[in-house]
Amino acid sequence: MSHASQAITRTPAEVVRLAPVTQVSNGICYAVMGEITNSIRDVERMVTAVPRTIAAALSRKAYYFVPLTLNLDEETMIADRYDVHLADNAICHRNHTLGDSQCVFISTRLMEDNFAIAFEFFINVGHNFVEKIGVAQEFTDLVWKQVDDKVRGETSMDAFELRKIATTAGPEMEKAKHEYLMAAFADAIAVYCLSLFLDVDYQELRERDYPLLAPAAMAERLRKINELFPANPGYEFAVYHRRRQ
Repeated sequence: MSHASQAITRTPAEVVRLAPVTQVSNGICYAVMGEITNSIRDVERMVTAVPRTIAAALSRKAYYFVPLTLNLDEETMIADRYDVHLADNAICHRNHTLGDSQCVFISTRLMEDNFAIAFEFFINVGHNFVEKIGVAQEFTDLVWKQVDDKVRGETSMDAFELRKIATTAGPEMEKAKHEYLMAAFADAIAVYCLSLFLDVDYQELRERDYPLLAPAAMAERLRKINELFPANPGYEFAVYHRRRQ
């Protein structure tokens, strides 16, 4: 009986050497290696959706879209295709520093569709940006007013948990507030970028583990992100209270 050969695995350094990097019009660098889920055209349009004002902070960084990013005995490896025998060791993404550059390897075959792959990419973009730049004061003012008004829900599990600590008197309160605002800012950037690339329905953002931020409050945050980081030419941001038929 014949057996399919196991996927080829490579180190991050090997992938960087073998996969040609493309730089799109907003300045972000990306590469594709192996049998990934989405088309090259979709990947390029997704990467180009990141507003130039955000992309400018992501220098010395490249995003690699690969089938599987693996954690094998505490070592990062990349598989050239999906392999059921390797899937248990796969992770959504891994940051890997090579020289003075950082590479972000994103596992496309762990996700079902363009929505999931794009969200994973934009979440990385949001966190990478916030780690470099911090949180805009205008966004801080808006979000903290929502907290004071006891607006329901949050945009991620991290933000949800940190908000609880940040609003409870204790030694961790100030640290939690800082981390909460960073998480909320990164989340809002990710959802905003996702909405530039795809038509996003509020219901698609729901998770079972925490209540999602109320729709009106979500729209307020996204409009503020749009003010701070206008969409690139060819992309449009709009909030519709009812999906168009």
